[in-house]
Amino acid sequence: MLPVAAPPRVRDLLRAAPDGPVPVLHRGPVATYVEVSGRCVGLLARDAVAVPCGLRSDLPRLDHLSPLAAMRGGVLHVGGTPLRIGRLVDVRVPVVPSRATAPAPLPTSLRVGRGGGLTPYDDDVLAGWLVTHRAAGVATDDVDHLVRALFRRTTLLSATLLDCAMHGEALPELADWLAAAGTPAEDDATRALLAVGHSSGRGMLHGATTALSHLSPARRIGTAA
Repeated sequence: MLPVAAPPRVRDLLRAAPDGPVPVLHRGPVATYVEVSGRCVGLLARDAVAVPCGLRSDLPRLDHLSPLAAMRGGVLHVGGTPLRIGRLVDVRVPVVPSRATAPAPLPTSLRVGRGGGLTPYDDDVLAGWLVTHRAAGVATDDVDHLVRALFRRTTLLSATLLDCAMHGEALPELADWLAAAGTPAEDDATRALLAVGHSSGRGMLHGATTALSHLSPARRIGTAA
């Protein structure tokens, strides 16, 4: 048995999932991603990027687990090891004060699925843009509908993370940046966000900055060196 911490929506997804084998989408030294009921769920090692669709463990690495996964009685098993949820983690973004009533313009030329890797760059930009609107309490219904219709053009992990963004769920680094923007802590938060992945942090920062400049113009947003 491996104790893990889970976001509430991931816990609920696993509880409702039928028994049986589940596909392994990606297996790496610090993160393994599987498909459960059409969504991507990650098993994360201690220092992995804490995606809001992941189960967080204290393991330093995951190499010793075999590449097999299954659901049994609402519990995800990876490599024959049951992942027992011992606590919940809050992945919701903080509230950002805003008087805006309409969404910010989207960054130009964005296309769902454009870019390489498990989370294409344009998807990361969209995730930052979407989650910032959730933080500000501004609806993006038309964009949500369009993005959902294009999920098939991207990876399941990226589609799941876009869905998380539309539910106001984000990586800790992005949530911290939204809380820090316009304050003395912004530079440190920016550097931490830019360090996420090869380009994921940069993409999320681009989308979030674009949105926040419109939604909360009183907050003077800078750029870390």
